[in-house]
Amino acid sequence: MDGHSTRSVLIIDDEADIREVAQLGLELVGGWLVETAADGLEGVEQALMQTFDAILLDVMMPAVDGPATLARLQSEPATAEVPVIFVTARSQLGDLAWLEGLGARGVIRKPFDPTTLAIEVARILGWPDFN
Repeated sequence: MDGHSTRSVLIIDDEADIREVAQLGLELVGGWLVETAADGLEGVEQALMQTFDAILLDVMMPAVDGPATLARLQSEPATAEVPVIFVTARSQLGDLAWLEGLGARGVIRKPFDPTTLAIEVARILGWPDFN
């Protein structure tokens, strides 16, 4: 992917305000295309219909939680290679190591700063800096 391509990111979080703040931060600072999903099932559906460069995934959601959603994404050929970053209010080191052990590329803690979220995502994924 060249530096001129616009990246697309899917945010899966059950909290509407978190989705909105994260979307604004990624669009305004990163210049990325952002889609959102309110739960894991909807998120997997969207990820199967559209190609994303990354997925930000909430850990604690009703019905299908983040780890179960990640397992589903990993089991689908179309989404198995899409990098996933967990977003969580849990900050115990044991929790963070466990989440990364599930196959996530990284963990971003809530509350996050929307003005630096895109920079943090790019750093975790090794994406070149944007202007």
